[in-house]
Amino acid sequence: MRLRPVPSGYAEVVARNRESYGPDAATERDGFAKQPWKMSERSAFLDRLRAAEATTLLEIGSGTGQDSAWFQAAGLDVTAIDLSPAMVERTRAKGVRAYARDVLDLGFPAESFDAAYSMNALLHVPTDALSDALLSISSVLRPGGLFHLGVYGGSPEEGVADEDHHVPQRYFAFRSDEQLLSYAARHFEVLDFHVVHAADGVRYQSLTLVRPVPWPAR
Repeated sequence: MRLRPVPSGYAEVVARNRESYGPDAATERDGFAKQPWKMSERSAFLDRLRAAEATTLLEIGSGTGQDSAWFQAAGLDVTAIDLSPAMVERTRAKGVRAYARDVLDLGFPAESFDAAYSMNALLHVPTDALSDALLSISSVLRPGGLFHLGVYGGSPEEGVADEDHHVPQRYFAFRSDEQLLSYAARHFEVLDFHVVHAADGVRYQSLTLVRPVPWPAR
């Protein structure tokens, strides 16, 4: 996907993508079948959550709530957020607690969750706001909390794609592996990083991150 640069102030990007993921997009995406590699990534993270005895999960960028509902059916206490009110409505219809919120203003008390999960949501955050987004997520995780961060990427590029059928066209921010890992390491310990080369040609950067546990005071 080749991207065309556009003015990328954070507020403008949020407004653009909120509109892009409106009612028509919610209807379309709720009918998508889950790709096998996405189900594998999701299942692997659930295994880690069970091993860590995590019980509360925040999904960031829940879309229509398919993953949130799946984690909830697996026994987790799930809360979801998404920029789009239309997506939040779909998530709530699946019986999941959901809010229309932005990643920079999550609105939860510090250390509220055992874990967080975000698949292909932070690729809509401009790179100059990525560190703030990761800090925001870290702040609502308990020390030792796990975070699955997954995005498409490989080469640094930001903007909108002329071939995108969403109206307006969505803003994307792709990063190199080194760039993404560098940002993640500012606020988390990296437990795992791998790349999924999916059959449809996409390159998915998969990270399992841990909020560091503070050293005990002497």
